[in-house]
Amino acid sequence: MNGLLLLSRLIDALNERVGRFAYWLVLVVALVSAGNAVVRYGFGESSNAWLEIQWYLFAGIFLLGAGYTLKHNGHVRIDVIYGRLSPRAQAVIDLIGGVLFLLPVTLLIMWLSWTGFADSYAIGEGSPDAGGLLRWPAKLMIPVGFGLLALQGVSEIIKRIAFLAGRGPLVEERAEEVV
Repeated sequence: MNGLLLLSRLIDALNERVGRFAYWLVLVVALVSAGNAVVRYGFGESSNAWLEIQWYLFAGIFLLGAGYTLKHNGHVRIDVIYGRLSPRAQAVIDLIGGVLFLLPVTLLIMWLSWTGFADSYAIGEGSPDAGGLLRWPAKLMIPVGFGLLALQGVSEIIKRIAFLAGRGPLVEERAEEVV
C-alpha cells in the first residue's frame, strides 16, 4: 500500500504542476484576446492565427486543468445527497464512480483521440482558414488532458482504498478553498 500511496503523491504532484501552468494560460488567453480586440477594432486588422491561438489556449486550460480540478475535488457532483453521507459512504461512491465510470471513459477518449492526433500530425494538418495554424497541437491536448485526468483518477482511487482500509485520511478539499 505504501508504494501505491507514493504513486498517488507523484500523480498529485504532476497534476498540481500542470494545473498551476493552466492557471497561467488564463492570463495568456486574456492578453491574446485583448490584443486581438485592440488590433481588430483599433487598427482594422485581423489574424486567423491569433484567433486560433486563443482557441487552442482556451482548450488547453480545460483539458490540462481537468486532473487538477479532480485533485482539488472541484468536479461536479450532486452535493445535496453526497454531502449528507458519511465519509466512508462518500469514499465508496468515489471509488465505484472512479473504477466504473471515470477510468473507462477517460481511457476510451484517450484511445479514440490518439488516432485523430496521429493522423493530423502525419499529414501536417493545417487550419482551413488563411493564415491559420497547424491542428495537431490542439488535437494532442485531448489525449494528454484525458491522460492526466485518468492518472488523477488512479490517484483518487488509491486514496479512497487507503481510507477505507484505515491507511490514510479522506481529504475533502473544496475547489473554492484553493487559491
